[in-house]
Order: sequence, then structure tokens, then C-alpha cells
Amino acid sequence: MSNIVQKVMRDLRNPLFRNGYALMANTAITAVLGMGYWLLATHLYSPEEFGRGQAVITAMRLFASLTALGLVGALARFIPIAGRRTPELILRGYGVAGATGCVAALGFLLTLPLWGKTYSVLGGFGPGLFFLASVLVWSVFTLQDVALTGLRRATWVPINNLVFGLVKMGLLVALAGALPSGGIFVSWIVPTAIALIPVNFLIFGIVVPRHMKETASEASPPRLREVGRFLAGDFPGTLSMLAIVYLVPVLVAAQVGAATFGRFSMAHTLGCMIELLAMNMAVSLTVEGAFDKSQLAANCRNALRRAYMIIAPIIVVTILAAPLILTIFGSAFAAEGTTLLRLMALAVLPRVLIEVYLSALRAQSQARKLAVVQGGLALLVLVSMLSLFPVFNVNAVGVGLLISEILVALLILPELRKILKFDETGQPSVTQESPEPA
Repeated sequence: MSNIVQKVMRDLRNPLFRNGYALMANTAITAVLGMGYWLLATHLYSPEEFGRGQAVITAMRLFASLTALGLVGALARFIPIAGRRTPELILRGYGVAGATGCVAALGFLLTLPLWGKTYSVLGGFGPGLFFLASVLVWSVFTLQDVALTGLRRATWVPINNLVFGLVKMGLLVALAGALPSGGIFVSWIVPTAIALIPVNFLIFGIVVPRHMKETASEASPPRLREVGRFLAGDFPGTLSMLAIVYLVPVLVAAQVGAATFGRFSMAHTLGCMIELLAMNMAVSLTVEGAFDKSQLAANCRNALRRAYMIIAPIIVVTILAAPLILTIFGSAFAAEGTTLLRLMALAVLPRVLIEVYLSALRAQSQARKLAVVQGGLALLVLVSMLSLFPVFNVNAVGVGLLISEILVALLILPELRKILKFDETGQPSVTQESPEPA
């Protein structure tokens, strides 16, 4: 036991593991509080309102993430070395993400009849304006976590989301009687907007000044052209990946009823939480790769070991206990979502390899390869899901995801093995993980 404690303490002194563990802890906290939130919602709201709330939140996150997720790789890559330009880089990210998200959401609202009956609740000036504001809020909320990670302060992320999750649950209960229609969406957005104030005070008032001081001697502020060149390759690929996470549920919502979508969305949300664990360590890997490329091979190996050590048991438990987990929300959730949740959990195994490979490419600024791999994966998922939907119904999402990620993992495996064995100079990497304490 003492050896395990010593190992964990040693890991926490390593920024790669400290940030990665913090982001994984954040995912776990978000998953637990999220399950509690949706469990309350199933009891406090009708099945139709539950499904509508899920659908509207999914659409909001889709448009908020159009540029925000595209900037995740860039901010993780350039914040560590931005020096005096760090505040400008973060604020530009906020502005671009919010503006493009709102423009896309406006297009969605203007074509609302094309998106099915579930989204008709957003019709009218008031609901539409609130939806646009929520897109802006969620864009900033998404990027502030990335900013803290790039600043090597990811330990604040789970604290922020713990408070956010608890307030969100409290407001959900409070609005159940006062706002039976729309209470789910309102309870999600209002705490998000409130959370922006203290977190951004922390970022710009405390963390950024310390970061600029600590990295003054080694900072290499990126030029706009350099950031733009990186985004030109990374953004199209990230936009493709966005289709997997958010566009797929929106397409499903347009084809099924609100109640059916609610049951699908619960299994899909839990599956995405497991997948997010793989991405957490990968984001930390991008940050550390930007600080020191000579350690990239060793960091990739360490990230793979830790990711599989943590994720593999979670996948096994999820596959075995999927019916029990979903039964918490009701027997109908287990009947319709068990297979989907199992398939999505199994797909995370190859996804770990893909995410580590993508992060290594970001650290090396290999934007063209990023676009090819991410775009190819998204295309495979969308084509397979749409092709299989008439046969497997909502389970087509899980089948398409599993087949696509296994195929892409096999294709990138030779290149990933080269990265694991060689450092940036093309020489065999001799840096190994720290030996176990005696």
C-alpha cells in the first residue's frame, strides 16, 4: 500500500500526470453529478420534457463547440509558450468561439422547422435569444477549462465543475414546479453563466500573471500566422470529430420522438464520459509536448500506460453492469440503452490509441496528418451510423463507432509505434519512466 501511495505522490509531481489525473477526476465528478442530475430530472419532469431538455442541451453544445473544440488543440499547444501574449491568446479564443457559435446557432434557429418537432420549443424571439446566449456562455465555459490546463493548473477544473454540478442540481429541483416546461435547460445554463465570473477572475487575475513570470525566460510567443497555420490543419479535423460527439445525437433527435431520444441520450452521455477519459490524458500530453518535445516519446508511453490502467477496469465494469447502471433511471432506459452503452464503452479501447497519436501530432504541429486522421474517423462514423440506422436503430451509433475506431486505430498503429520509440530527432528515445522506489 505504501508503494502505491508513493507512486501516486510521485506521479502528482509530474505535470503530465497531475494535469491528466485532474482532468480524469473532473470527468468522474461530472459523470457522477450528471447521473444525479438526470436521475432527478426523470422523476421531476415528464418523459417528453426530459427528452426535449436533452435534445436542446445537445444542440446548444454542438453550436457552442463548433469553434471552441477546434481551439482546444491550439490553446493547449500555444498557451504554454505564449508568454506575454497569453491573455490575448485566451481572449481571442473566447471571442472567435462565441461569435462563430452564435452565427451557426442563428442559422439553426432560422431553419428550425427542418429539425423535427423536438426542437419546436425554441421557436419564438424569447426562447431563440436565450438559446443564442447559452451558446455564447457555453463557448467560454468550454475554453476556460482548456486555458487552465494549458497553464498547468488543471487541478482547478474539477473544483469548478463540482460547484457547478451541485448548483445545477439544486436549481433543477427549484424549477420543477415553477417551470415544468424548459426548467431543465434553464437550470443547466444559469449556473454556467454564473461560474464564468470567478473562474475567469482566477485565470486572468492570478494564474496568467504567475504563468508569464514563471515562463518568461523560455517563452516563445506564437505569431498569428503560426497559430493560423496550425488551426488550418487542426480545425477541420476537430470539426470532424465534433460531428461524432454532438452532431450524431442531433441527427438521432431529428429521427425519433422526444421520449425515445431521452432514453438514447442517457446511454450516449455515459458512453461519451468514458471516452472523455481517454481525451483527458491526451490533452495533458499536448501541453507537456509543447513545453519539451524531447520528452514526447516517454510522455506518450507513460500516458498510454496510465490511461489503460485507469480506463480498462472502468470499461469492464460498464460492460458487465450496463443494465444495472441504466435501470437507475428506469427499466425503459435499460431496455433501450444497454447495448449502446456496452458498444460505446468497448470502443474506448481503440480510442485511447487514437487520442494519444493525435496529441503527439499536435505537439509536433503536424496539422495535415491531424486533419486526415480526424476527418477520416468522423466520416467513417457518420457513414456507418446512417447506413446501419435502419437495421439497428439507435444502436447503430455504437456499432458504427466501434467499427470505425478499431479500423482507424489499426491504420495509425505503425506511426504511433514509431512515435513511442523515437524522439523528435529521429533517434531512439532513452528516457524511461522513473524507476519504482525501493
